Amino acid sequence: MKLTAGKIASLGIQHVLAMYAGAVIVPLIVGASIGLTPEQLTYLVSIDIFMSGLATILQVWKNRFFGIGLPVVLGCTFTAVAPMIAIGNSFGVGSIYGAIIMSGLFVIFVAKYFSKIVKFFPPVVTGSVVTIIGITLIPVAMNNLAGGQGSEDFGSVQNVALGFGTLLIILLIFRFSNGFLRSVAILIGILAGTMIAFFIGMVDFSPVVESSWFHMPKLFYLAVPEFHIVPILTMILVAIVSLVESTGVYFALGDMLEEKLTEDDLAKGYRAEGLAIMFGGFFNAFPYTTFSQNVGLIQLSGVKSKNVIFTAGSMLMLLGIVPKIGAFTTIIPSSVLGGAMVAMFGMVIASGVKMLGRVDFSTQGNLLIVALSIGMGLGVTVVPELFAKLPQGIRILMESGIVVGSITAIVLNIVFNMMKQRDQMVVSLTEQKATS
Repeated sequence: MKLTAGKIASLGIQHVLAMYAGAVIVPLIVGASIGLTPEQLTYLVSIDIFMSGLATILQVWKNRFFGIGLPVVLGCTFTAVAPMIAIGNSFGVGSIYGAIIMSGLFVIFVAKYFSKIVKFFPPVVTGSVVTIIGITLIPVAMNNLAGGQGSEDFGSVQNVALGFGTLLIILLIFRFSNGFLRSVAILIGILAGTMIAFFIGMVDFSPVVESSWFHMPKLFYLAVPEFHIVPILTMILVAIVSLVESTGVYFALGDMLEEKLTEDDLAKGYRAEGLAIMFGGFFNAFPYTTFSQNVGLIQLSGVKSKNVIFTAGSMLMLLGIVPKIGAFTTIIPSSVLGGAMVAMFGMVIASGVKMLGRVDFSTQGNLLIVALSIGMGLGVTVVPELFAKLPQGIRILMESGIVVGSITAIVLNIVFNMMKQRDQMVVSLTEQKATS
C-alpha cells in the first residue's frame, strides 16, 4: 500500500495517542511521589515526551552500531516507577539519574552477550520480579487516590469519589468499547476525571499560564547524578527485565514483517535501548524500552512502515519542547491520577502473573522460587528495618525489597533449575559412555 504524506502523518498521530497516556502518567507519578515543584514536574513531563521520541528514532534508525530497524515505539518502562520512587525518597533525586546512567552503560556493555545472559532470566524469574514491582506500586496508587500523602484533604469523600469515579470510567470504556478507543481508555479516563474536577473547583490552571511556549532539553536540570550501589543494582535489574520483554517484542515484529532476526540485530536493538537509557539519565528523564501497545496497533492497522514510526518519534520530540503541553498534564488532581494508577499498577501485577503463566508449576522448585522471591521482596518492603543490625556493606544491598526479591529468584532458579539441568546432562553423558 502506497502511503501519502497525509496518511503517514495520521498514522503517526495514532501511534502518539496510543502511547501518550503511558508516556505522561509515569513522570506525573514519579514527580508527585518525590516532591517535585509544578515547574519541575512540567519539565519532567516535557522531557519524557521528547526523550520517548528520540529513543524511538534511535531504535528505528538501523546503522552499524545500534538500532534494530523495526517499526517499534519506545517509552518509559512502568517497571522503573516503584524503584525510582524508592531511590528518590531514600537516596535523593541525583541517585535516580546516576543509577539510570550506569544501567544504560551496563546494557550497552552486555548487548553483544545478552543472548547468553538471558538464560538466567526465564519467565519464573522475570515474572516474579515484575509481580514484586507491581505489588510495591499499589500503596502509591491508593495514597494518590485519597488525595496525596500529607495533603490536608487526604481521604475526603470528594477525593475518594473522584478517584473511584475515574477508575469506573476506565472500566466502562474497557467493557463497552474496542480497538483504538480501548487502547486510550486510561487517557480518556484521566481527561474525564479532570473535567469533573474542574467543575467542582479542584483544578488550578496557574501552572499552564506561567509555563513558557518553548524550551530545549537541559543536562542535569533536576539534579546532578550521584552514584550509590543499591540504586545502581536496582536499575540494572529493571533494565534486564526490560531487555527480556523487548526481546519478545523484537521477535513479534520480526514475524509480522517476515524478517529473520540475527544475534547482531538483537545486539543493535539492545544498544539502542542502552543509549536511550543513558540519554534519559543525562537529561533527567527515564529509562526507555519498547511499548507493546504500539505493536498491537501495527497489527490492527496492518501498516508496518518505518516512516510512520519516524514521524511519530518526530512528533513526540516536537511536543516535548512545548512546556505548555506538558503543563496541562500537571494540573490533573492527585485523586484522578490515583484512580488511573490502580488500573495501571494492577496491570503491572497482572503482567507478572501472565509471565508466570508460562512456568511449569508441576515442579516444586518453581513453586518455591515464586513463593520465596515474592515473599522476601514484599517482606523487606513492608519491614525495611529487618536487616538494620547487619554490617553496613550487607545492609545497603538488603534494604530494597525489589533487589532482595530479584536476587532470591535468580539464585533459586540456578539451584532448582539450572544446576538440575546440568546434573541431568552429566548423568545422560555418563550413561551414553557406559553403553558405547
